[in-house]
Amino acid sequence: MSVRVAVVGLGWAGRELWLPMLREHTDFEVVAVVDADPAPRRTFQEATGLAAHRTADALTAREVDLAVVAVPNHLHVEVAGALLAAGISVFIEKPVCLTSAEVDILAMAERNGGMLLAGSAARDRGDVGALRRILPELGDIRHVDLGWVRARGVPAGGWFTRRDKAGGGALFDLGWHLLDTLASLLGPADFTQVIGVTSDDFVNVDGWRAAWRQDQPSAHTSDVEDTARGFLVRADGVSVSLRACWASHEARDVSSIRVEGTAGAASLRCTFGFSSNRQPEPELTVTREGTTTQLTVPTERIGLEYIRQLDGLAAMLSDPGARGRAIAEARLIVRAIENFYASAGSARAQRAVPAYR
Repeated sequence: MSVRVAVVGLGWAGRELWLPMLREHTDFEVVAVVDADPAPRRTFQEATGLAAHRTADALTAREVDLAVVAVPNHLHVEVAGALLAAGISVFIEKPVCLTSAEVDILAMAERNGGMLLAGSAARDRGDVGALRRILPELGDIRHVDLGWVRARGVPAGGWFTRRDKAGGGALFDLGWHLLDTLASLLGPADFTQVIGVTSDDFVNVDGWRAAWRQDQPSAHTSDVEDTARGFLVRADGVSVSLRACWASHEARDVSSIRVEGTAGAASLRCTFGFSSNRQPEPELTVTREGTTTQLTVPTERIGLEYIRQLDGLAAMLSDPGARGRAIAEARLIVRAIENFYASAGSARAQRAVPAYR
């Protein structure tokens, strides 16, 4: 029996990503959409004849099993919390929420209602899966380098570069993917130490926006970072370096993961997401005692990881053990990001104090 699903939010992600994939997937039946803008509602309704609502409170658990929430970041908790409380299960892609307090709100809503499902599609990539499979060969893991560095990829226009609506910049956008992927490789863990710095050298400069998104230039000045660099230590003792950049002086958009263990090191270079300026094909290597071996990694079509993500959702909905899992994982990531920004803010405050001469 198909899962009856509603897509809440018909912006780029809801319209171009989730809606077509859900309609093509055999596990799901799209029964409704929700958007405050009448234009996409009308377009959807005329094309399908299905229900199109202005607000999510029109959805009921009698008609909808799952709501895919694709609204701006600052609305995630308001919309998802109300749906969960109404008994409708919810899927949210990163970021699940923006603060630890918002995690508590979602936890309460899930405790008394529907199930929260969440995640980053990056963990479902074939090359990330290949990296995961060789981790046992590396011995005890000591350190991980995480990077997602775009050449020119600042999301221009709309809410994406406003702190009050997005929560932050590249760290929330790209960094959440990296931290979620790390958890999928090594298991979720708290971070006992977090040091980070942020910068905004490109975010307000013309010519650095993402070419693959059809964003319109915005009149407001962005107040988020385009780059975040940090060093974190997990509770299990594994150290982690992280670099998330919307823009840089690199030639291509590259995502990278390097895992160092007592018996060897593995490195993956690829490109997460939908950028056309990407690594030509993923490269996975293993280095042991000075010898580097390149492993075969299948080249997959862009976006296949999102379909894989959908493949497991229906089973998770019927698994009582999945309840609370997304909340627990989001709590760890949100806490790490909060501590990262606190460290970056402290560093900025120290730079503002003149040095003694």
